Amino acid sequence: MDYKIKEGNYEKLGLVRKGDAAIFTFEGEKEDECSILFYGKNLEVTEKIQVPEAYCRGSIRSICVYGLPKKNLKYNYEINGKVKTDDYARSIVGREKWNDTCRAAWDYAICGGDVPGEFDWQEDRQPEIPRKDMVMYKLHVRNFSMDAGLRGKVKGTFQAVLEKIPYLKALGITTIEFMPVYEFEEIVMPKQMTLPEYLCWESREDDKIKPVEKTPTGKVNCWGYVPGNYFAPKASYSSIPEADVEWKTLIRELHKHGMECVMEMFFDEKVNQNIILDALRFWVGEYHVDGFHLLGTSIPVTAIAQDLLLSRTKLYYTSFAPVLLETKKTYHHLYIYSDEYLYPARKILNHMEGNLNEFLCQQRKQHEIQGFVNYVANHNGFTLADVFRYSGKHNEANGEDNSDGNNWNYSNNCGVEGRSRKRFVEYMRCKQMKNAIVMLFTAQGVPLLYAGDEFGNSQEGNNNAYCQDNRIGWLNWKNKEHYEWLISFVAQMAEFRKQHPVISLDVPMQQNDYGRKGFPDLSYHGESAWISALPMDREAVGVMYCGSYAKKEDGSSDDFIYIGYNFHNGLSNLALPKLPGKRKWYLAVTTAGEEAYFEKGKLLENQHLLSVEGQSISILIGK
Repeated sequence: MDYKIKEGNYEKLGLVRKGDAAIFTFEGEKEDECSILFYGKNLEVTEKIQVPEAYCRGSIRSICVYGLPKKNLKYNYEINGKVKTDDYARSIVGREKWNDTCRAAWDYAICGGDVPGEFDWQEDRQPEIPRKDMVMYKLHVRNFSMDAGLRGKVKGTFQAVLEKIPYLKALGITTIEFMPVYEFEEIVMPKQMTLPEYLCWESREDDKIKPVEKTPTGKVNCWGYVPGNYFAPKASYSSIPEADVEWKTLIRELHKHGMECVMEMFFDEKVNQNIILDALRFWVGEYHVDGFHLLGTSIPVTAIAQDLLLSRTKLYYTSFAPVLLETKKTYHHLYIYSDEYLYPARKILNHMEGNLNEFLCQQRKQHEIQGFVNYVANHNGFTLADVFRYSGKHNEANGEDNSDGNNWNYSNNCGVEGRSRKRFVEYMRCKQMKNAIVMLFTAQGVPLLYAGDEFGNSQEGNNNAYCQDNRIGWLNWKNKEHYEWLISFVAQMAEFRKQHPVISLDVPMQQNDYGRKGFPDLSYHGESAWISALPMDREAVGVMYCGSYAKKEDGSSDDFIYIGYNFHNGLSNLALPKLPGKRKWYLAVTTAGEEAYFEKGKLLENQHLLSVEGQSISILIGK
């Protein structure tokens, strides 16, 4: 190549193009021998440019190179004789094909240096959906659509998700959480070999040194919870060569439909914390991402939450420093994301050390500053259907003697392990799934569905399907026809939650009449009305919300809402408080039987007593 060099500007890490100049800025000490490697068509090194020792500030090296091609540029750094991938690379070359075992012989990823084209965002703006209106849906791009009956190259891609936006919108989803979509290596290598090295060297009797090639284990790391290339969208998730364009198009279309995009970001303890902050800023600025679910133990969460550029970006983590909860901002963007809802919900549903007080605390859990994400199923554990289909995990296909995965699932197979044709078993499973959905959508925190739970998707009892790039890990969209009733139930519950904002108030319930409405905002009722405490052995309770504490979209006060929970096996009778004026109680939702009335309701014959079938939930509207 005919090139010229000069010292770079140290302004931004990674590769930056300015006219005819390509500026490479990267981590490196002054004493290090640093070079830029350039690769040809067959990924062979074609050029090596040494970075002068003087091109250094602090621990950063920067060089400006003139004369480099703007297309098909591929590069890496070489530091003290070891090839290193650019931490800030915006694309990775060679990972366009999912699980291509030809990469097993690679000991590093190669960076793409092409200048990205302009993208027409069409005046795109982030929806900033209020916490009380949010319904989240978590999916894995590939697993979501591989078995969805889509055509050729679209399967397993961003485009496939885009085509499902109308379906998700109709389901009531407002916010999609994506499992890792940045570049990561899905090919799993033997644990005894140190990554990223691909050669181990053995001594022979004739003292000759012979390389032994690293070979894949046969597993696939589908999920991507490993260190990755945090500035590059995953090329194998794109149906076109320009993964950045397809990912941007998906986000733009989500925003057009009033929906949000949340990215899961996993960082291990070795990742430089500057990279973490830079990566989050990058995805917000370049891709208009709405939020991040942060995973890892050494993440500068407080610094991220206080970053001015990210102050309107939703952040999800296991906990936040108290200082962040003292900040009186107009826009609250912090969300607790943990399993603390899952366990009380499953325990009481499946009669496994369940505690009604613990469960009700989760139902009314709320904070003025930080929100809470609630779920009964997630990627780590059973799907919703499997919670009531399997009593024990079945991870044999993972090749680890069923020793992997969570042992504490609090699941119950309803009498038969796995599939069953027994009508009563199937009836109980269907009812339990509806119970879980009602509980989730009537909790004050943000409800989250794991992809496929709305149509009974099963992973055949595998509660750790990280390596199942097959019909175990893929969503079975053929189930959709059989579970249309459940899809409809989920959509109606999402709409019910939206129509009754008293359920999802942004502030904690006080359980008293602090607003002088004539009723407490939240009250509990048993066989007699207005009980102040719940006995430890109770498994049935009525919960009443006073609608006067919330306003509907038209400015009118919400209705009274009464939820009768019965976790007993037999019938329970719950007292109904007398409503003010001419209001009457109407049955809106029941998980017993096949009827679900919702907004039109069914007038109760007995306005003083609600009978709730065993292991079922009923919702009344007082209007």
